[in-house]
Amino acid sequence: MRSRRLGAALRRYREAAKLDQQHAADHIMGSKTKISRIESGQVTARPGDVRLMLELYGVEDREVHQRLEQLARDSNKRGWWLDFPWVVKNEGFADFVTLETDATYIRTWQSLFIPGLLQTDDYIRTLMDLSLTVHSPEAIREAVAIRQTRRKTIEEGGAQYAAVIWEPALTAPMPSRKRHRDQLLHIYDVAQRPNVSVQVLPFSEWQTAHLSSHFVMFNFDSEPAPQAVAYDTTSSTVLLEDSEDMAKHVQIFETLRSAAHTPNESLAFLRKTITGIPEDRAEEK
Repeated sequence: MRSRRLGAALRRYREAAKLDQQHAADHIMGSKTKISRIESGQVTARPGDVRLMLELYGVEDREVHQRLEQLARDSNKRGWWLDFPWVVKNEGFADFVTLETDATYIRTWQSLFIPGLLQTDDYIRTLMDLSLTVHSPEAIREAVAIRQTRRKTIEEGGAQYAAVIWEPALTAPMPSRKRHRDQLLHIYDVAQRPNVSVQVLPFSEWQTAHLSSHFVMFNFDSEPAPQAVAYDTTSSTVLLEDSEDMAKHVQIFETLRSAAHTPNESLAFLRKTITGIPEDRAEEK
């Protein structure tokens, strides 16, 4: 995934300079095939080659040089998620976690579920308990551990995070009232972090809620536009990287955000919803 991001950036700068792949190949004393493989993300460019290509393309911004050279160094760095077999064997999810870990700005829309980075341990346990797939205790422990590490992206990593959540995902009764309250309390607490924005889309905004199914959008460093959009299916994670797809999802997200309660109004909504969940005395014991 990092190699693909690097290759796509190098391709954009080459095309902006109106140079073909042979020009780049000659400049780094390589082959046109090598440039093609670098730009498609099949292989990772060496930092020195990245520097030479950017110089050829007339890119003078030192921040761009540093960012892309660092991306070249990080492309083969082993990710924490590779310690978890569940991540590795689930198609597309390792790429998703790579994007999530590297992102500096994450935007997400959810209509049915709590967004992944806001889920509590008990919420993910509940989802797995109710799944049609029978999960072993080891698989559940692994899923929880993965979620705990992923949450650090916004809790410790400092990435900017904006979530729009449709009201039913928050108010629909969960099998456990205590887990429901704890989940909403967690969202309430995280939403008050300076790098986090949570907005609730009212139930009445049915038309807006159906502009799109759930998705997550990723920005990196100082890039003004998102570079990837992801969404889950029942069996895999789909990644979109086309610029037209990015533009459409930005428009959808801004429409959702405009129709949603403001962050402060959403905090008030969460407080009211939490107090409205009755305590189950038997469950508390």
